Amino acid sequence: MENRTGLTSMNRKLSGLSVTDDSSSAFSDCNSDRSGEFPPSSSENRRLFLSCAAENPDELIRHLVSHLDSSSFSVDEQKQAAMEIRLLTKDKPENRIKLARAGAIKPLISLVSSSDPELQEHGVTAVLNLSLRDENKELIASSGAIKPLVRALKSGTATAKENAACALLRLSQIEDSKIAIGRSGAIPLLVRLLETGGFRGKKDAATALYSLCSAKENKIRAVEAGVMKPLVELMADLESEMVDKSAYVMNLLMSAAEAKPAVVEEGGVPVLVEMVEVGTQRQKEVGVSILLQLCEESVVYRTMVAREGAIAPVVAMSQSGKSRAKQKAEALIELLRQPRQQHT
Repeated sequence: MENRTGLTSMNRKLSGLSVTDDSSSAFSDCNSDRSGEFPPSSSENRRLFLSCAAENPDELIRHLVSHLDSSSFSVDEQKQAAMEIRLLTKDKPENRIKLARAGAIKPLISLVSSSDPELQEHGVTAVLNLSLRDENKELIASSGAIKPLVRALKSGTATAKENAACALLRLSQIEDSKIAIGRSGAIPLLVRLLETGGFRGKKDAATALYSLCSAKENKIRAVEAGVMKPLVELMADLESEMVDKSAYVMNLLMSAAEAKPAVVEEGGVPVLVEMVEVGTQRQKEVGVSILLQLCEESVVYRTMVAREGAIAPVVAMSQSGKSRAKQKAEALIELLRQPRQQHT
């Protein structure tokens, strides 16, 4: 499977404490193509293709790019060319550069808007694979990829949706693109994928949301799109592989005022207290961070958290673990033990 480079820098300030958290390890690299998810060419055609690729790869690339043109070639011919490009870029970084230089990006983006689901899927995945080279990301974004990728995220095949989410993740690593992606309508669709997708879809959606929501206006969009409901549900299943990812997304969102009542309304307080009590060390730390942000300015929330039995596990946290975790645990204990010293 193709490794899709994930987030490379995850430094955050949590509740006023400057820290370098462990969220980068929570967001594992994405994967693009999965073996067997589309029918291969016939054996004879494939042998000819590989022979041509070995003898004159640059000529083959030009041939494939030319066959993406809908005005000159049939849908089946476009599918074949797009599928071969998808395969060529799956695990060959040098091909991603060669195809971009050969002018593949714009015609592939056109395929992302195709009404043919299979052709769209090949286009989405090829664009994703090209975006794995940092040199290509800005060209892909400036060539108009964002809106077609968002449409694929809305109505494509399951694989197209997942790969569109990760392509948008790659483009969101360009700072200017974060806002453009948020304003294109991607965030409610990512929230839906987080709620209804399979494991891979949920993972891809969480990673994309984490990247996008470093921008304040995207935090608000995510909360308004109902992101807290699936986050709380995923965090409640401590045996799942989505707890850490969901918790880090929630932690990032807590700096938006709208996030705090949303966490409470979706039943997040008991889930967070349980996480601090019985979760892994990392889950306990991010749980304390979220609760601290929730309680900082609200007596009502402090009282609620204390009544859920948070004090004992938070005290335990303050007596073990890393220094930054102890600091946050001590700050939360102070708030929980003196809930009426500040006004809501």
